[in-house]
Amino acid sequence: MSNATLNKPRLKTSAMIASIAAEGQATRSAPFGQALVELARSKPEVIGMTADLGKYTDLHLFAKAYPERYYQMGMAEQLLMGAAAGLAHEGAQPFVTTYAVFATRRAYDFMHQAIAEDNLDVKIVCALPGLTTGYGPSHQAAEDLALMRAMPNMTVIDPCDALDIEQMVPAIAAHRGPVYARLLRGNVPVVLDEYDYRFELGKAKLLRDGAEVLVISSGIMTMRALEVAKALEADRIGTAVLHVPTIKPLDTETIVREARRAGRLVVVAENHTVIGGLGEGVAAALMRAGVSAPFRQIGLPDAFLDAGALPTLHDRYGISAKVMAATIKGWLG
Repeated sequence: MSNATLNKPRLKTSAMIASIAAEGQATRSAPFGQALVELARSKPEVIGMTADLGKYTDLHLFAKAYPERYYQMGMAEQLLMGAAAGLAHEGAQPFVTTYAVFATRRAYDFMHQAIAEDNLDVKIVCALPGLTTGYGPSHQAAEDLALMRAMPNMTVIDPCDALDIEQMVPAIAAHRGPVYARLLRGNVPVVLDEYDYRFELGKAKLLRDGAEVLVISSGIMTMRALEVAKALEADRIGTAVLHVPTIKPLDTETIVREARRAGRLVVVAENHTVIGGLGEGVAAALMRAGVSAPFRQIGLPDAFLDAGALPTLHDRYGISAKVMAATIKGWLG
């Protein structure tokens, strides 16, 4: 190894744990934790449970407010799910938190057999969805939605921002049955307040209209889609954005209605592998309805993803606003 190589400054990796918020973007701190504390004031059956990740899923706020209703199960995700099922059988409404990879890979069978099969009222809220961490395949839940969509009785949600999360919490509490929800933690961007938005379980929302492109998106990709729509507007490309926070049950009526409009390229954008997620759900819905609009997907590849700084990874895998805009313009020719 040459001296030049040895003396070359090392790249810092602090961006691996950075917020997904852009510089100067409005944020709210711990929207899930705050919303759960507020919900629990009027619902004594609500309890909080985690597997050694209370601080990292914003559940520590609930633990501080209601220590007698908080259960720290240690690094044992299967036990966490089994205990949540038992408490739900006794009338509690557990809100269970961990990282998405640990819930969907390590404890899948326990969710399937102990929670979903009995249609129990357990809410599983999981941080680090998709490519929101740079720590590599061990922590990147690129296939969680595909796994959860395949589980009978499971409602599946991918919220966009802090407002979506705050409104999601009471909505899933009012829904009887198991729910899997992705979680954005810490300082979470606020973007949907500009669009007179209101979360409704099972409903997609048209945030803006446009004649040339329809982007159907969920989670952080709705943030990106709105940025892309504004950028393409400068090139006189009208871009509609349909936000789909509920992945299952899918709002096929709204999706089909918007996709039927002639002359638009339909693009599904998701922070998830292109296998088994929102894109394939939308494609199947359109095929069943006989809609033959030009269709493209923006999502993560069917591969184990790299580790690194999030901005670099988002560019590399095509889910940054800059790369998305260039990709869509290329498709339009």
